[in-house]
Amino acid sequence: MSKWQQQLRTWISRYFDLPSDVMLDLPRITTIGSIHVYIENHTGLLHFSDEEVRIQYKKGQVRILGKDLGVKMMLKEELLLEGELKSVEFLPE
Repeated sequence: MSKWQQQLRTWISRYFDLPSDVMLDLPRITTIGSIHVYIENHTGLLHFSDEEVRIQYKKGQVRILGKDLGVKMMLKEELLLEGELKSVEFLPE
């Protein structure tokens, strides 16, 4: 996406008071303490183990590190993980 398109999306998002995660194709990540993480607006699960999960989104990857991680629910663009969360990292493209 060009810089002009991104600026236009940002302006439209602000003008119409739309959530920036939707307009800018960013993931929405919600944690519940350190036991659950809910990820919306992702494009795929890249890696899964009981200590690391990597998820693709349009501008890069999200890496979640923890202990005893498990998938509680998985839909096309939504994922609910449970376990002992240690970190959430954003990795560029």
